[in-house]
Amino acid sequence: MTPPTDTRTPEADDAAEQVSLPCVMVFNANDPSGAGGLSADLTAMSSASAHVLSVVTGTYVRDTSEVHDHIAFDEEAVADQARAALEDMPVQAFKVGFVGSPENLSAIAEIATDYTEVPVIAYMPDLSWWDEVDIETYLDAFAELMLPQTTVLVGNHSTLCRWLLPEWEGDRPPNAREVARAAAVHGVPYTLVTGFNAADQYLESHLASPETVLATARYERFEATFSGAGDTLSAALTALIAGGNDLQAACAEALTYLDQCLDAGFQPGMGHAIPDRLFWAHSDEDNDPEPSEPGGAPDSALDAGDFPLDTTKH
Repeated sequence: MTPPTDTRTPEADDAAEQVSLPCVMVFNANDPSGAGGLSADLTAMSSASAHVLSVVTGTYVRDTSEVHDHIAFDEEAVADQARAALEDMPVQAFKVGFVGSPENLSAIAEIATDYTEVPVIAYMPDLSWWDEVDIETYLDAFAELMLPQTTVLVGNHSTLCRWLLPEWEGDRPPNAREVARAAAVHGVPYTLVTGFNAADQYLESHLASPETVLATARYERFEATFSGAGDTLSAALTALIAGGNDLQAACAEALTYLDQCLDAGFQPGMGHAIPDRLFWAHSDEDNDPEPSEPGGAPDSALDAGDFPLDTTKH
C-alpha cells in the first residue's frame, strides 16, 4: 500500500502551533461527587482554554455533604502516568492538589525537579475530615517535598494558618504577609490566601509575597456553603498562568471566574452547593450579554490594574 502523501506546508504547521492550547499537568484525586478534585480541574482549565493532562493520584469516597474516605494510588502508578504524558507533550504549568500520601508527594516532587522552568501551583484543601496522624504526616511531607518546588501556594486563610503558623499567639489572626513569610521559609515566593473575614459580611483574598501584598479582592459572603471552590480557583489560576498571563492578571481573572461560578452554583444533591464552572456555556434565557470564559474576549478580562475587585460576591 502506498503511504499517503503529507500535503502540509510550513505555513500550515506554523498556524497549527499558533492555535495549539497550552498544556497543564494536574496531580489530583478523582471526586465522584463532581465538586472538586479532577472534576474541578478539568472543567475550570478547559474553560480557560487549556489542555489538561490529568494524573489520577487516588479517589475520594464522598458525596456533596462530606468526605468519607480517600484511597491513594501507588506512587509508581502516579509517576508512570505523568512520565508517559510528559515524554509526549510539553507542559506550561503543573497543578498539585490533594494527592493522598507522602509517597505520591515524593514522586511528584521528583518530576517537578526535572522541569524546573515550569511553574507549580499548589493547592492545600481543608483536611479536617482525615485522621489527625495522617494529616500531620501529609502536611510535613508537603512542606518538605512540594513547597520548595511551588511557585504559588493557594489555600484558605484558616487552613494555611493552622498548617504554617500552628504556634501563632498574636492578639489578631496572621495577615497575608505573615502567611506568605511562613510559606517562604519553605521556598514559596507567592501565596494566594483566600477567605479572610472582613467587616460587614465581606470576605477578602490576598496575593502576597513575604515583602508585600500584591493584590486584594473583596467580595460579599454567599449564604450557601460550597464544595470545590478552592480547586476551582487554583485550577483557573494555573491555566491562566500557563496561557501566558502575568501573575497579578491571572489572579484577578481567576478570582472573577470563581465568583461567577459560585454565583451560578447549584445544589445537585442533599449536601453542599457546587460551583457551575461552565456557567458561560449555558444559553442566556434573559437575553443578557453572555459572559465569557476566562482568557476569552478582551472585554471580560481583568489585568493587574483592576484590583481591588470590590463587586464580587462569595
